[in-house]
Amino acid sequence: MNNNTSLTPYVQLGGEVAIRKLVHRFYELMDELPEAYTVRQLHPASLTGSETSLFEFLSGWLGGPGLYVAKKGHPRLRMRHAPYAVGPVVRDEWMLCMTQALTEQVVDTFLRDTLINKFAEMANHLINTDGSHSCTA
Repeated sequence: MNNNTSLTPYVQLGGEVAIRKLVHRFYELMDELPEAYTVRQLHPASLTGSETSLFEFLSGWLGGPGLYVAKKGHPRLRMRHAPYAVGPVVRDEWMLCMTQALTEQVVDTFLRDTLINKFAEMANHLINTDGSHSCTA
């Protein structure tokens, strides 16, 4: 599978089971790591709904079934995240959790590094504040 561009990342990662595992681990890390406190505070007490939404989004984003689009329409990530203060700290904490989850699960270093870069691009795109003002969600 290494460097095989004919396979989608969804398939390369292992399909639905692997994506669910990745998303579950991502949110476990968000709950467990003190370094993820700020991003965790932007989420509800129960992460179940967040986990479902991220799984559905990643399914399509990684080249699998477009579950999120079928359910909620175009992701419009910036619009959907607009109510939350997403600054560099939140981005970095989110990336810490996703990078750790990917590192634990994806042994193919090319695929892992590619995904980390794509997630970083997406996370950078969602920044809507410089973080200099304290906002609570």
